[in-house]
Amino acid sequence: MPIKIPNLLPARKTLENENIFVMTETRAMHQDIRPLKLLILNLMPTKIVTETQLLRKLSNTPLQIEVEFLKTISHTASHIDPYHMDSFYVGLDEIKDKFYDGFIITGAPLELVDYTKIDYWNELCEIMDWSTQNAHCTLHLCWGAFAGLYYHFGIGKHVLKEKISGVYPHIALKPQSPIFRGFDDIFFIPQSRFLTLYEDDIKKVANLEILAVSDKTGPCIVKTEDSRQFFVTGHFEYDTNTLKQEYERDLEKGLNPKIPEHYFPDDNPNFAPQNTWRSAGQLFYTNWLNYYVYQTTPYELTRENIKTSKKFA
Repeated sequence: MPIKIPNLLPARKTLENENIFVMTETRAMHQDIRPLKLLILNLMPTKIVTETQLLRKLSNTPLQIEVEFLKTISHTASHIDPYHMDSFYVGLDEIKDKFYDGFIITGAPLELVDYTKIDYWNELCEIMDWSTQNAHCTLHLCWGAFAGLYYHFGIGKHVLKEKISGVYPHIALKPQSPIFRGFDDIFFIPQSRFLTLYEDDIKKVANLEILAVSDKTGPCIVKTEDSRQFFVTGHFEYDTNTLKQEYERDLEKGLNPKIPEHYFPDDNPNFAPQNTWRSAGQLFYTNWLNYYVYQTTPYELTRENIKTSKKFA
C-alpha cells in the first residue's frame, strides 16, 4: 500500500525512482478508506533530505498513510526555499484542533545550545504539550529525543568530550517487544551526536523503560510504559552516505573530525561506506507504525479516544 503525500512534494520523484509506491492527494481522494494520519515536525536544516529519508522508511507498509509536515513559526528556516515551506508545511495554529495517529519530531543541530537559549524552545514545548493530547503515539528522534525527555521528564543531556560518530552495535533489553519483531540479536544504528543519556537518570523515572542500548553509545531506544512516546537517539533513517557527507562537511570546516567508526571498510574514508542498518531501520519504522500506531489507534480520533485506546507493551 502507498504513502500519501502532496502532489508536488520534491521527495515524490526520488521515491518513485526507487519504485516506492507513493500516492498523490488526487489519487487518494478516490479510495474509500481511512488512512493513518501522520504529522512530522521537521527541525532539520536539510528539509528535503530529511523528508525523503523518513518517507522512505514509512512507505514499506500495507497501510495508507497521510503525511503532513509541521514547522515552527518563531524560527524561520534559512536553508530552504520559503516557497517549499509555504507549500508543504503548516504551523501549529493551523492544526491545533486536529488529531493524529502518529507524530514524529526530528532532530536539530542544537546539541551544544542550552534549551532555554533556543529561539523556538517555547514553541517546541507548546507543540510537545499539544502532542500528548492530540497524537496517539509520538516518536522523538536524535536531538528531538533529548529535548522530549527533558521537557516531559526533566532528564538532562550530558555533553561528551568528543562526538559520537559511526555505526554501532546495539542489543534489545526487551527483545519480546513488538518494536523488535524481525530484528537480529545484534543490530546496528548510525549515531552522530555530542550528547548522551545516563541509564540511571532514565531508571529514576517510573514511567520510562529502556528498550535498547549500546556499550559504546549508551541508551538508544526509550519509551513510556503506555507506549505513547518513543525516544530514539540514533538515526535508523540515515542514507548510506549521510555520515560520509557529515564527515566531509566537518573536514571542510577544519574541525578535524574523527573518521566515523564501523562505517568505512577498514575505517578508510577512501572506500565507499557500507550500509549495515538498512533492514533494522526498515523494521523499526514498520513495527512502530503497525503495532504502536495502526493496531492501537482509535478509528475515530478524539481526545478522549486517544486517552483510552489500548497499548502494546
